[in-house]
Amino acid sequence: MPDVVIAFFALGLIAGLVKSDLKVPVSIYEILSILLMLVIGLKGGMALHGVPLLPLLPELSLIVFCGALIPLLLYPLLRKLVKLDSANSASIAAHYGSVSAGTFAVVLAVAMANNLELSAQTTLYLVLLELPAIVVMLWLYRYINGSKANGLAILHEALTSRGVLLLLGGMLIGMFYGKTGLSEITPVLLGGFKTMLALFLLEMGLCTARVCNPLPWKHWRLMLFALGMPVILASIGLVISGVIGMPAGSALVFATLMASASYIAAPAAIRAAIPQADIGLSMLAALGLTFPFNILVGIPLYQSWVL
Repeated sequence: MPDVVIAFFALGLIAGLVKSDLKVPVSIYEILSILLMLVIGLKGGMALHGVPLLPLLPELSLIVFCGALIPLLLYPLLRKLVKLDSANSASIAAHYGSVSAGTFAVVLAVAMANNLELSAQTTLYLVLLELPAIVVMLWLYRYINGSKANGLAILHEALTSRGVLLLLGGMLIGMFYGKTGLSEITPVLLGGFKTMLALFLLEMGLCTARVCNPLPWKHWRLMLFALGMPVILASIGLVISGVIGMPAGSALVFATLMASASYIAAPAAIRAAIPQADIGLSMLAALGLTFPFNILVGIPLYQSWVL
């Protein structure tokens, strides 16, 4: 049986496809997304409490390099094979180079439910893969189009996004206080993680149905890209995890992150920096196709490869 949180995603997807009046209030969704990012950061910080970070620098540097390299490899594919213009190619390359925090939450829950070993730095993978792709792709787009790239402005925009602030802030709090210092709040926050994730995925199912109903078949090349690229990127992630020597749980998380696409941080950054890009295309690919593929098919597939 798949993890129970995936059933909530399926429920939301079905409800949306049959045009039910079911909906999660916007205020509830905002609270859930804030709590999920904060709890993920806290969990990662508590795992890193008392762990020396210097020996981890080579591994973490390689992960940052992956985050920067992926969009540079995807951009020409989107231009030549998917046949998108420069703005949309840069936008979608940034979305797929960045990662999905929602997918991370699901795969982390799956790894923990299956008692797969997770290294202390696993949550750092999410933070380190979130930013480089967005920054690199915005720089590349502005360079290609002859406009001056304001590096500090791009970096500030990426670093101050809500998700990044919550992840980094939660991680620093967790690292500083540890399990003992956070013992008074962990029963509520950490104990309710799966419940929050289930309700979040219910809304994600509803969102996916809205984006994909009806499917714009004229963008069939992009749809094939969105369904095929996760498997390719996950395979690369598993090879890298084997080279680094990640434990099984961390390897599954890293491969799934490599296969995911951002639908929260990247759209906000791209909408402001590349107004010519059609964010609807990015949401169709990242949220409408890649996200449900990873949740329903990809994670079980990657788990079978790890085991």
